[in-house]
Amino acid sequence: MSTLPKKDWATTPRRALKPTDIVTRLAQLQGWTLRGDGENVAIEKTYRFANYHETMAFVNAVAFVAHVQDHHPELLVRYDHCVVALNTHDVHGISETDFDCAARFDALLQAEV
Repeated sequence: MSTLPKKDWATTPRRALKPTDIVTRLAQLQGWTLRGDGENVAIEKTYRFANYHETMAFVNAVAFVAHVQDHHPELLVRYDHCVVALNTHDVHGISETDFDCAARFDALLQAEV
């Protein structure tokens, strides 16, 4: 279970981060990259799995976190991997919300069973 506190992004004002802030934050996350430009800019990561069942379990967990955080990523789902892309449409760029959700998605795979 993640130790990250829930943030109420529905009531927290969001703003687009400056490019230098985005680069700094990306350096703190493993495997996340920048894609696109302008209003289509996003942070993206490919998560790899052994099979479709594991991929879908991860996708369902991401969907739950996204719902709770009220911030929904773009997902590309394949047999053994899922590409997750995040940006904040209402600020036309990347916000703190995107990095918060990225950390939460990474945390889903850090717990040992």
